Amino acid sequence: MKVLVTGGTGFVGPKVVHALRAAGHDVRALVRNAQKARTLEAWGCELVVGDVTDAGSLLPAVEGLDAVVHLVSIIAGRPEDFRRVMEEGTRNLVDAARAAQVPRFVLMSALGVSDETKDLVPYYHGKWEMEQAAAGSGLAHVIFRSSFVFGKDGGVLPLFVRQVRWSPVVPVIGSGQRQLQPIWVDDVAAFFAAAVAPDAPTGTFELGGPDAVTWDELYERIRKTLDVRRATLHIPFGLIRPAAAIAEWLPRAPITRDQLTMLEAGDNVCDIGPAVAAFGIDPLPLDEQLRRAV
Repeated sequence: MKVLVTGGTGFVGPKVVHALRAAGHDVRALVRNAQKARTLEAWGCELVVGDVTDAGSLLPAVEGLDAVVHLVSIIAGRPEDFRRVMEEGTRNLVDAARAAQVPRFVLMSALGVSDETKDLVPYYHGKWEMEQAAAGSGLAHVIFRSSFVFGKDGGVLPLFVRQVRWSPVVPVIGSGQRQLQPIWVDDVAAFFAAAVAPDAPTGTFELGGPDAVTWDELYERIRKTLDVRRATLHIPFGLIRPAAAIAEWLPRAPITRDQLTMLEAGDNVCDIGPAVAAFGIDPLPLDEQLRRAV
């Protein structure tokens, strides 16, 4: 099979590419800068320079494919950035895939996205519109709504580990009683690699690990894994929001007001049973994720 991957140079992307290559698939990677994708090329990927926001650049990228894996997303920016990159970019890619008669489209969405939450923040709206584009494409499609993705070399987990390892007091936003259900990045990649198969199930699936924990419980497990003792300081959302507003001016803001809104909105948990049954993948328990990360 030949599979196009967008977003292959991010945190999750290289893991997905590696899983696809390990499964014997030919991978074509859409990249904006070929110089920054030499690792993918070294793994045997074909590089195609283009951008999802440039519809014309997608035409050579989608020729002769068996599936598209769409991972491109942003987590911070202006509302128009979310519309341009996530919403319009996905519609461009879906249109190109449909014109080239690509039979299968696999999309990375996010847990918490729904018709009820789509107007909460631009990120949720962007993901919702991406889902609608995939679902309305007429292509066989799989949408994965993932909880927090943990890994050793990217994502948010290394920050959490550094906080516990080096800070005398661990700051936790809010009461610490909201829940999350982290999934290991290699498990996410395994789901995507399984989803490109022509006979794989279609539809929307929620992804998370087998353990749903509160934020307080997560930090306690990190302490235990590191074998350290640290006090916890709960910071109310109202106190940290002004600091987040200032941080948004930084090139890599540690947290934004929109992200606070998503954290405050509710638990980030799911039923992983349908995804496990459909694709035959059992995600790593949280304690094993933490052991591998530290």
